[in-house]
Amino acid sequence: MPSAAPTQPPRGVPVWIGMLVLYLVWGSTYLAISIAVETIPPFLMAAVRFTMAGLILLTWSVAREGRAFVPPTRREWRDSAIVGALLLGGGMGMVAFGEQTIPSGIAALLIATMPVWVAILGRIFLGERLPRVAIFGIVLGFAGVAILVGPSAFGGAGSLDPLGLAAVLISPIAWSSGSLFASHRAVLPKRPLVATGVQMILGGLVLAVMAAVTGEFADVDVGTISRDSVLALLYLLVMGSLVAFTVYGWLLRIAPLPLVATYAYVNPVVAVILGAIILNETIDLRTVIAGAVIVISVAVTVTARGRMPTPRNRVPAPAVPPEAEPLTAGPATTAASTR
Repeated sequence: MPSAAPTQPPRGVPVWIGMLVLYLVWGSTYLAISIAVETIPPFLMAAVRFTMAGLILLTWSVAREGRAFVPPTRREWRDSAIVGALLLGGGMGMVAFGEQTIPSGIAALLIATMPVWVAILGRIFLGERLPRVAIFGIVLGFAGVAILVGPSAFGGAGSLDPLGLAAVLISPIAWSSGSLFASHRAVLPKRPLVATGVQMILGGLVLAVMAAVTGEFADVDVGTISRDSVLALLYLLVMGSLVAFTVYGWLLRIAPLPLVATYAYVNPVVAVILGAIILNETIDLRTVIAGAVIVISVAVTVTARGRMPTPRNRVPAPAVPPEAEPLTAGPATTAASTR
């Protein structure tokens, strides 16, 4: 992920155009995933998306640097594989699998709890001390999740598919684990595009293995894949994984981090609205209340953790929301993603 060290004030209209791109593109990736998995097996779809995006980024890096290009070391390959497996295999793979049965808007709200899980896992595994405000944000986040998925636990009206729900709930935990490992323990390539490209390629290979193990290669019928699913996959590849990532990196260099981090609060709202408009997903009072509670909890948790000491690394973010969710891996970050 590009390093965040902005020292200049926002540059007016260009910055807000960039923020609008992050809001709309990363907010719409949940919708695109839902459309893509209608006729493309989820793990296979994600494997194609990230492997191709990773190859494009790595090829671009090699071509741009020429003889000055320094290939990753063995340790960097190994740690990149771990990060890619957690972020893309466990994070994005579970999102794609879950959205076969879970509405895209609800999936976005549940995955928005990623900062909460980063805080919890950081406390458990890294001994990070959490401000009381962050603890309040964590409790509030779980309250929002309980409101959203409560009927599913008791079989009430509006209950969700248990398997899809479990996958979507696992996603932010896997993503948080990968983010923390990347920001505190991993040795990753110093060039942001190289680091992201390598993680995408290795994560894509993990997703391909997941597709093979679950029988997706044997079951897929190319003739049944719809044009809409193909277009959604291309949108995820080009806009979500390449264009938005480039804009994100540019914003981190020239805009204040608190402004850039607002995508973490806006993306779930955009996802819910688009799901309702395009896929006719229901927005009931329970979803509105739960969504508001979750978004507030994310804002509280991210703000509180933003005052904590900065980790030594930034997380190279794959382009998805969680595409950019690695911003939450540390105070200078909020998932990516990717976010």
